[in-house]
Amino acid sequence: MPDLTPHRRDSDVPRGKLRKGIYILPSLFTTANIAAGFYAILQTVHGNAAEPWHMDFAAKAIGFAVLFDGLDGRIARMTNTASDFGKELDSLADVITFGVAPALLAWMWGFHLLPLTTSPELHQKIIELGSVACFAFLMAGASRLARFNIAKNPQPSNPGRPGKKYFVGMPIPAGAGVIAAIVHFSAGSPVTSWWTSMCWMMMVVVVGYLMVSTWRFYSFKDIDFRSRRPFQLIVLLAVLFSSIWFFSRPVLFAIAILYMASGVLWRLQWIFRRKSPPAPPAYREASQTP
Repeated sequence: MPDLTPHRRDSDVPRGKLRKGIYILPSLFTTANIAAGFYAILQTVHGNAAEPWHMDFAAKAIGFAVLFDGLDGRIARMTNTASDFGKELDSLADVITFGVAPALLAWMWGFHLLPLTTSPELHQKIIELGSVACFAFLMAGASRLARFNIAKNPQPSNPGRPGKKYFVGMPIPAGAGVIAAIVHFSAGSPVTSWWTSMCWMMMVVVVGYLMVSTWRFYSFKDIDFRSRRPFQLIVLLAVLFSSIWFFSRPVLFAIAILYMASGVLWRLQWIFRRKSPPAPPAYREASQTP
């Protein structure tokens, strides 16, 4: 008689185990994100004018966290392992790594370690105002994350197709990246003049405002690495990575500032285009004539 006992295929068990285990992969990158943020906080606390490399290490840790944050979401989408738990964990990690860590770094680097070169009253006021600016940055980043979590179809206020191609407001990793890139560009050496500290205060406030704005920023999510790409792209990526490896300070500084400026330029372009008077009817008819 033939054996009618149902046999379990060998591929069923490994596939089930792989399906359960693969959810760990994006969570590992999120854990690395949290670890980098915690390390950045520790290095910032130990930073001082005599040992500025602590704050440079903190800035580098935030930079690596930006990389980890981009990888966990992309890996989750590519492997179809996105989950509500992963999203919540990622948001909590972003508050720590891209909110608390850069706010503390900005305050220590630009205000707390400011030498006493002016009157004690002005020096104290700068530190207090810097504390308010850094707290505003932290609240802006947390509010940006909360809005991102509840928004189902965010619409940018300036033109551009909504969806995965654009972010509504500058994402919090980019905001933290601007802070870290500037600190890294200075090799961690803290601010030494009160007017530079005031300029730094304005920069922190501007970055915080861009995060809670409704201006559009390119998201890079429409880039599909599984599709065919021209070989020139590989050369460009190789040049970019090698430039970051050998000239990390100016290259990362330029990337951060240009990305921040891109949202401002798109916004200004939309404002000027909206305020420009419409073309005369005769001109429009003539331009539409073949």
